[in-house]
Amino acid sequence: MSGRQAFVIAGTDTGVGKTVFAAALTQALAASYWKPIQAGMAEPTDSKVVASIGGVPPHRILTEAYRLRTPASPHFAAERDEVDIDIKRLTPPADERPLVIELAGGLLVPITRTVLQIDVVAKWCLPVILVARTSLGTINHCLISLEALRNRGIEVFGVVFVGDAVPDSEEVIIAFGGVRRLGRLPFVDPLTPAAVAGAFAANFDLEDFQ
Repeated sequence: MSGRQAFVIAGTDTGVGKTVFAAALTQALAASYWKPIQAGMAEPTDSKVVASIGGVPPHRILTEAYRLRTPASPHFAAERDEVDIDIKRLTPPADERPLVIELAGGLLVPITRTVLQIDVVAKWCLPVILVARTSLGTINHCLISLEALRNRGIEVFGVVFVGDAVPDSEEVIIAFGGVRRLGRLPFVDPLTPAAVAGAFAANFDLEDFQ
């Protein structure tokens, strides 16, 4: 994995906006996108969402290691689907482009009955961008996630906020977390490639990700 640009996109929780940010970053970097585990196939998968709202062509959407039907934590979804998850298959794929990897839910989600997602991330030795909502509760969720990452020696590249501006919460997280604020992605509506690209360009400095 050394020698090429790659980021792991982690969320403080489910539904914080990390897929939208992952789409924006994939688009901005002309990167490839990889979702190691997709749990839930009834609705558009995250890979399909990234392709749609980020305007990412099919050859830059890399195939998931596991596609589970049940919309649940990966360990439970795999058991319901009668799938044995082999951690060795969760190795980031070789690709000549920059790579954006989006995790499933929060960092401490179980992948199996004995392995947490964050422990898999630790083996990758890749920088993590933590995506956090700006709404009530984000301070606690964000600081706990940052502590868990650092306790495992995982590089924290920075924090991205998603939602309406809440300056005090952002300042507290940056100060107590000792982490870089990369920017805040406002709610984007409609979720089109042009709108997503425009929101990223207006609120982030691409050089921060180089």
